[in-house]
Amino acid sequence: MRETRTVVQKIFDAHRIQDEGGRSLLYIDRIIIADTGLPAFRSLRDLGYAVRNPAQALFIPDHYTASSGPGLADVADEERRRQIRETESTAKFLGVSAFGIDDRRRGIQHVVVTEQGFAQPGITIAGVDSHTSTQGAVGALALSLGSDLVHALATQCIWIKQPRMMLVRLEGRLNEGVTAKDVSLALIAKVGSGGASGLAVEFSGSFTRALSLEGRMTLCNMSVEMGGRVGIVAPDEATFNYLHGRPLAPKGKQWDQAINFWKTLVSDDDAQFDRETTVNVSTVEPMVTWGNSPEDAVSISDVVPDPNAEPNLERRARMARALEYMGLKPSTKMTDIAIDQVFIGSCTNSRIEDLRAAAKILRERKVVVPTLVVPGSSPVKAQAEAEGLDKIFRSAGASWGETGCSMCVSMNGDTVAEGARCASTSNRNHVGRQGRGSRTHLVSPPMAALAAIKGHLADIRGEGY
Repeated sequence: MRETRTVVQKIFDAHRIQDEGGRSLLYIDRIIIADTGLPAFRSLRDLGYAVRNPAQALFIPDHYTASSGPGLADVADEERRRQIRETESTAKFLGVSAFGIDDRRRGIQHVVVTEQGFAQPGITIAGVDSHTSTQGAVGALALSLGSDLVHALATQCIWIKQPRMMLVRLEGRLNEGVTAKDVSLALIAKVGSGGASGLAVEFSGSFTRALSLEGRMTLCNMSVEMGGRVGIVAPDEATFNYLHGRPLAPKGKQWDQAINFWKTLVSDDDAQFDRETTVNVSTVEPMVTWGNSPEDAVSISDVVPDPNAEPNLERRARMARALEYMGLKPSTKMTDIAIDQVFIGSCTNSRIEDLRAAAKILRERKVVVPTLVVPGSSPVKAQAEAEGLDKIFRSAGASWGETGCSMCVSMNGDTVAEGARCASTSNRNHVGRQGRGSRTHLVSPPMAALAAIKGHLADIRGEGY
């Protein structure tokens, strides 16, 4: 009798070359290199290796690029300019395709590779960034690399232990003001930041199937914040419609062949998972974080939790440290927390539907705190400007930035001041994530926009969203 398999196991098996010592040598179809990849290129060069398949690698600068302007001259300082310049020139020297600093296709790597069709169902794709898991939204097995990037570039393979599986069923329909970002935060709050540690997380259920590809990208992007090794949604008609006509997607007869294969990429009905959990999304409210982990999330109608009510002593101590860092007191209403600035962007929430959601709240209103809006790619920026969204942001008093990671990770000069609070649509609120001493509250795009005009965290429900 044939063994039943999950979609991740099917893709893994199709790329497995050999097993040894509890690990598998896995063939990697596509590799993403960002402007942080210079050390890997230098190691490759010093070791005398070439890139095994240059056409299957893609360089995209995003961490150091400036939101203040599109060119190299706009980058914050000479060290960052050198990093971008040298990484791009080395990529081209090695024959690697590049969407360089002046390329109109450039943007955040996790946005670009999906919108260009570089990520596709059934392929393995790897990058030196933990949020490479985003590509699982189109049914790819997307893996984050570390020092093994050099091995991947030189051999087109990596050694990896096959991940165990977790199934997350998302059922029901969203209520007013709730987004996929809120569902992600509610899920992480439920299972914890280590609830999927080392697991490949498959999202399924009626809500997942009804969700846009952009929303699925948010889910897969945030899967790493609960410890997931992989986040994936099995491809379906929505996936095929999204990829059709993308620049790097298959064309003609190859498209028809691809569709026939992609339709086989579903988990078998009786496939076994190591962990399963279900969330009824109709119970999810607009969410906001209060601490230094995405699991520190509560409803906007809730209050800052009291560590003394936590029975687990280790968790209690961590909560106390987080509240001290965040400058918050237990039982404070979340809606009473003042905000100093707002960031709308990142690989989690910088796609066109995210910008539309924020613009809907900001239309004919004014922000009362510094607000930075950064689109996820140059094509997203162009589409937003064609729809007039940039005019809405600017009219509201927000800054409309150039594409890139920007304030999410504060590596390009965009930072939150020490002790200041930022309502952010990014994915991490760790200590110092947005700058030394910065205090981050993770929210959805409409919640961030509302905080910008209120000057404090506020409930999006009843605001016409």
